[in-house]
Amino acid sequence: MAPTETKILSDYLLVPAQLPAIISLQEFTELFPRSLQSSPQVRNLYRDLQTQRNAVVDSVAAEIEAEAKRGKAMRRVMIKAKREEESQENDDEAEIERILFGSTSDSQTSKHSIGSILPDLEGAVSELESELQLLGEEEAALMASIQRTVGSMSDLRYGRFANGQLRDQVLEGLASLRETCKSKY
Repeated sequence: MAPTETKILSDYLLVPAQLPAIISLQEFTELFPRSLQSSPQVRNLYRDLQTQRNAVVDSVAAEIEAEAKRGKAMRRVMIKAKREEESQENDDEAEIERILFGSTSDSQTSKHSIGSILPDLEGAVSELESELQLLGEEEAALMASIQRTVGSMSDLRYGRFANGQLRDQVLEGLASLRETCKSKY
């Protein structure tokens, strides 16, 4: 069975985004000077970072869920529109036949000539071209929206946090931790 949109997005964005998948507590601790590695504040700092990361992951999971719902709704709308178009197409064909050939399609005599039908057909072509242009514009807008959504989700995969000040907050916490440790030793 083919993977679903939700599974693909979750596997790509959520699984590798958990903090332990990026750096373990032991690896995080080893980033500090040896004198500070046993400090409980290092563990607290890691847990705080993990909590912030989990909040971002939860936000992305909610966006994935919302996107899956929008995708299902779009599929339903497209299926409904396609059905309506097919039924309308059949009705249009029957209407054209009735106009051209009268109430029975067996009639060999035509009520219209090429000269009388041509302007109507040209008008129909013009309407179809404008409708195609509108559909193209709508498709471009939807594609741009999807690309923005995927782009914002890829920020999580590459470690860009929604909180732009996180780096400064971590550095301030580390400086505070150093000052605390220096005053004790």
